This record gives sequence, structure tokens and C-alpha cells, in this order.
Amino acid sequence: MKILDLEPGDARLAADLLPVLRELRPHLTEDLFREVYEKGHAQGLRFSAAYDDEGACVGAAGWRIVDNTSQIRMLYVDDLVTAEGARSTGVGRRLLGHLEGRAREAGCLHLNLDSGTQRTDAHRFYLRERLSIVAFNFDKVLDLD
Repeated sequence: MKILDLEPGDARLAADLLPVLRELRPHLTEDLFREVYEKGHAQGLRFSAAYDDEGACVGAAGWRIVDNTSQIRMLYVDDLVTAEGARSTGVGRRLLGHLEGRAREAGCLHLNLDSGTQRTDAHRFYLRERLSIVAFNFDKVLDLD
């Protein structure tokens, strides 16, 4: 398995990574994904893609380094998804290991992510990988008018 960090404008973002990412984020169109990454890249957003030995993209991770008062410096994982046909084959573990390595290189004290309450399989995976449940996340949808 090979894990690559993909920069904005890389054709593999739409061709390889986006179809896997849409398994987690089905609302993303190619245009919306491109727009979010172009804006988010300036804010530290990065994407990593995991490729199997045949060259197929089997995993995707969106992440960023964040400095804040609660955790000082952390690598925050926006998205972590393994393609349905590649689940339980070590892809998620390898991606998480890649992100942990990036976090250590950047001097992060934490690796952090949020996971939807309905994603119980993902929760089991995170707990197996020694991540702890440390907070609740609260959200309010805002009207734009």
C-alpha cells in the first residue's frame, strides 16, 4: 500500500480520492469538493489517498494541523474513510498511522477527530486504535438569510 498527499489541482483528487470520500460525504460534487479544497488548503486542509498494490484508491483522509488553547497543537482529521470493498483489510489502520506520523513530525500533542453518533463500526475501530472519547460535539445549523 502507498499513501500519497495530494495537493489542489492534482487530477487524482477527482479521479481517485473523491469517489472514496463520497462514501462518507455523499453530498460532495466534484465542483464543491474542488472549491472546498481550494479554500480549505489556505487554512491548512490536506488530503491523503491510500492506494492498493494494483493502483486503486482504497482510502482517503482529510486533515489539518490546528493550534488552539485546549490541545495546543493537534492534527485534526476532517475525514477518514476506507472504500467499502477494502474495509477490514488494514487500510484505515495504515491511514491513521500515516496521520499519526504527520502529527508527530509537526510537533502535535494530539490526533483528534469527530465521528457521527450513528457510525458505530467506526467507533469500534477508533477505540481499537486506542483513540479515546473525550468530548461531545454540539452543532447548530444556521440560516443564511
